[in-house]
Amino acid sequence: MTPLLAIETSGELCSVAVMFDKTRYVEFNFLQKNVHSEKIINMIDQLLLTSGLSIKDIKTIAVSNGPGSFTGLRIGMTVTKSLAFGTDVPIIPVPTFQAIALQLSEFLLNGQKFIIANIVNTTELYVAKFKIVDKSIKVIEDVKVIQKSYLKEYAMDFKLLYGNYTKKELSDLPTAKFIAKWAYFFGKDLLTYNFDYLEPNYSKKFIPRINK
Repeated sequence: MTPLLAIETSGELCSVAVMFDKTRYVEFNFLQKNVHSEKIINMIDQLLLTSGLSIKDIKTIAVSNGPGSFTGLRIGMTVTKSLAFGTDVPIIPVPTFQAIALQLSEFLLNGQKFIIANIVNTTELYVAKFKIVDKSIKVIEDVKVIQKSYLKEYAMDFKLLYGNYTKKELSDLPTAKFIAKWAYFFGKDLLTYNFDYLEPNYSKKFIPRINK
């Protein structure tokens, strides 16, 4: 399963990583809006060069599968499919919010409950509820879309809130290292060669904006 290449493009952060084993990673991050299509291939090339690998050495590719930015998810999935098809390696689609929760579990205390809230548009949020259990994560309520005005009621009894809606430190999660880590520990049942039917989890129908 390793070396495992991981790709994260679900938000503003463009992130790639190689996982060699449970403790060894190389990760590159680039934080800027609307640069994923421009940067991602070069970042992967530089990552592999720094890691002393070629694309033919990669055994599995993990990709952040959403929900998140429609454009970012499509870019990440397209690049992943192209690389996997060209090298005949399987893909693991990683639930983005679970990878975020896994990253948060690195410093949150056992038993703590928290919400991840990411922006969908001007009026809606992607939200999910989690709990830390023995340094791992338990999904209390899976991802859904709510109105921003409903967040206070949704978050009742939850004191911790993360995600890009907060506009605070730790809002640009996950990084590709945790896409790789989630795939390694939890993603074996999702491993697939069936690329034709593999699509991002948008959690909401994509409706393009039309300028009038």
